Amino acid sequence: MKVLSLKLPEGLDAKLGGKARSRGISKSALVREAIEVLLSHSDVVSPGSFVDLAGDLAGCVAGSEDLSVSQEHFKGYGE
Repeated sequence: MKVLSLKLPEGLDAKLGGKARSRGISKSALVREAIEVLLSHSDVVSPGSFVDLAGDLAGCVAGSEDLSVSQEHFKGYGE
């Protein structure tokens, strides 16, 4: 197992110690659990195409399928 050293403010160390004691585990074990939870719920977007990322949104809006074919939508354009 790798060793990681870090500095904690007094208040955070006290909270960490109290929580670890109440759960009957070491502070190190509690920090490992917290890191696992944080990393498993990461908001990092996985790489992919636009269709992969937003494909579920296609067709979710009501309206004309293709506005470019209706001359009505071009009235006043460029004036």
